[in-house]
Amino acid sequence: MKTPSFWNTANWLSTALLPLGWIYGNLTALRFKFKRPQKVSVPVICIGNLTAGGTGKTPTAATIAEILRHEGYTPFFISRGYGGSLSGIIVDPTRHSAAEVGDEPLLLSRYAPVSINADRVAAARLAISHGADILIMDDGFQNPMLHKDLSFLVIDGVFGLGNERPIPSGPLRESIDSGIKRAQAALIIGEDKHHLSQRLSGLTKFYGEIKPQLTSAQQPCAIIAFAGIGRPDKFYTSLKSCGFELLQTYDFPDHHFYTEKELQKLIQEAQSHKVPLYTTGKDYVKIPPHLRSHFNVLEISIHWHNHNRLKEYILQNIKR
Repeated sequence: MKTPSFWNTANWLSTALLPLGWIYGNLTALRFKFKRPQKVSVPVICIGNLTAGGTGKTPTAATIAEILRHEGYTPFFISRGYGGSLSGIIVDPTRHSAAEVGDEPLLLSRYAPVSINADRVAAARLAISHGADILIMDDGFQNPMLHKDLSFLVIDGVFGLGNERPIPSGPLRESIDSGIKRAQAALIIGEDKHHLSQRLSGLTKFYGEIKPQLTSAQQPCAIIAFAGIGRPDKFYTSLKSCGFELLQTYDFPDHHFYTEKELQKLIQEAQSHKVPLYTTGKDYVKIPPHLRSHFNVLEISIHWHNHNRLKEYILQNIKR
C-alpha cells in the first residue's frame, strides 16, 4: 500500500479508525508478552522501524552489510520474503525472481546472501549452516521469535512518526514507548523536522541522508517516473535533486508486482513523449528481463554523517 495521507495528522478519518488501531497495537504487545525469543549461535542485528511505509530500512541494511564485510565478517540477511512464493531457501539472484522471493530480498542479495523464511529462527539457522557469522534482520523488529543482539530503529526525519497513532488509524506498528525500550539505537534519515532527537533521548542516535547515485550515462533531462514504494514522493524528490524534470509520475502500491499491460503502458507513455522512464531499484527487480532495457534506475545509498562512529558502535555491540 501507499502511505495514506491521513496518517500525517489526527483527522476525522484517523479518529474513526482508532478503535481498530488499539486492537492492532494490543495484538503486537501480546506477541511479545507470550513469546520467548530464541538465541542463535551468531550475533543478530535488526534493522527495524516503528512505522509502516518507506523509512530507508533496505539501503540501511545494505550499508551495514558492507561495513561488516569490510571488517572481515560474513553477513547474511534474514527475511520473511514478503510477497514471494518460496520459503526455506537462500536467494539466488541468477535464477530466482521477485515473485518467488520478494522484491526486497532480491535487491539485498546484491550485497550479501539472503535466507528466506517467515520463521526467522529457521531462516537464521539456514544462514548459519551456509557460513554466516553474523545476521542482519531486514525488518522483523516487531517479530518476537528471534533474539536480537542489536536493534536499530530507522526513522524518516521528514515524515517522523506521523500522527503517532497505530495502524490503520496511523502509521505506528506498536507504541512508541514499547519500541524504544527494545531498541538500542536510532538511525534518523534526512532532516530531523520533528525533533526526534529529543523524543528518542534514551537511544544512541546516528544521522544520515539518502544520496542518489547517477552513472556517467545518466544525464538530467525530462523523464517519466514511477514507483511502488511506501512513499513515492521521496523517490521523486531524489530525481528532482539530480536535475531531472518530471513530466509525469505514476504511483503504485508498496511491493506491487507489475503486469505486462502496466509496463507496456508506461513504455508507450515514455515513447510518446520521447523521454526516458525511471524507477527505483526495488521496482526494477520486478520487471521481466525482456523489458528491462526500456527502464532506467536511480540507485541510492545512505551517507552517514559519522560513518566511523557508526562502524565502531556496531563492532562494540556485536561482541559475545
